[in-house]
Amino acid sequence: MIQLLTRVDEAALCALEARARSGASTHTIKEALESDTQEVLGYHDDVALVGYALVACLPFEAELQAIGVLPERRGQGVGRVLLQAVIAQARAWQSERMLLEVRAGNLAAITLYERLGFGVDGRRKGYYPAIDAAGREDALLMSRGL
Repeated sequence: MIQLLTRVDEAALCALEARARSGASTHTIKEALESDTQEVLGYHDDVALVGYALVACLPFEAELQAIGVLPERRGQGVGRVLLQAVIAQARAWQSERMLLEVRAGNLAAITLYERLGFGVDGRRKGYYPAIDAAGREDALLMSRGL
């Protein structure tokens, strides 16, 4: 089930992010939960919070700023449901486009984004620190019309 998360959910959300490792800091999460221009959507199963997405309302556009799913729940459709909810929120804001960036090596996420209509607009060379290795990793800039 998808629901809007609030400050009451901060501890559970930060614990999820620590395991999901989407890249959102505790400060970013806290700020988003208190913002008038951001929404944090959570995916709950019968027991706990297993995924979340953070989306920001910008002039004319919406931006997916983070999406995280517990490692043991990946590949089960949680990310798809969250992304569909984010798209619905962007439409409710009457955004014209949905933007996101993703690590170039995150093939599972890129595949999901492409299946939901996102296309690659560009690349930021060396944008992210490499995970579990030295060096940097490129970011792909993706978007879709709404």
